Amino acid sequence: MKIFILCGGLGTRLDYEGTLKAKAMIRIGRQPILRHLIDNFCDQNFNEFVLCLGHKPESITNYFFEENKKKIVTLKKTKLHSRIKFKLKNKIAFIDLVYTGKYSGTGGRIKIAYDILKLKEDIFMTYSDGLSNVSIKKIVDFHYKHSSLVTLTAVRPKRRYGILKINNNKISFFDNSKKKSDVYINGGFFVISNNAIKYIKNFNTYWEKEPINYIKKKKKLFAYKHNGFWQSMDTMKDKKELNDLYKKNKFLWKIKKYN
Repeated sequence: MKIFILCGGLGTRLDYEGTLKAKAMIRIGRQPILRHLIDNFCDQNFNEFVLCLGHKPESITNYFFEENKKKIVTLKKTKLHSRIKFKLKNKIAFIDLVYTGKYSGTGGRIKIAYDILKLKEDIFMTYSDGLSNVSIKKIVDFHYKHSSLVTLTAVRPKRRYGILKINNNKISFFDNSKKKSDVYINGGFFVISNNAIKYIKNFNTYWEKEPINYIKKKKKLFAYKHNGFWQSMDTMKDKKELNDLYKKNKFLWKIKKYN
């Protein structure tokens, strides 16, 4: 199953870095977050990737074709689509880099890359700014077991400090701890059936809006609940937290044992 990684968004809340490079290229330790994602999928025996490029695409292509040129074999290279064989430490990854437009919606990026590659198959999709130790195989197995059209991974993020409940302008509850949230949110790891792609109507479509809502109404949207590690990198604070984990050799996003 091919792994689509959406790499086109703007890192507007990541200070100046988001203006200089693609969000996927912001580093956790020595490597960009994109590389941590690729390594994690390959560790779980998923090694076919489609990178949907948008904002600052050259920062991603330069990472492969210049910074890591000794580790790649170029299989195809055009203005909009390149395919490479990328040598990792113990594995090989096959990566399609597809330019999907600077202003395309998230759904539009999926559709553009899917059409360029002339695919007719189910895919796995995630964003380039979230790390987790979720088992990809378990999500895929869950998807087919439930005959799902789309499976979304639901996660429970950490609560921010200072949770308040206010009644009539008076505080009735105050919690300054940082516990797991009691609600689930979209964790950004999806299995998408081939038949779901047709609900992406055009390049401006956002995956999280019309397609997901339509599939939900058809009762074909299922949630795989993951209670392990998950963290997105939306802000400078998130970036610092992930880098602090890296410095302590606490790679909580790595799955300990592939099942």
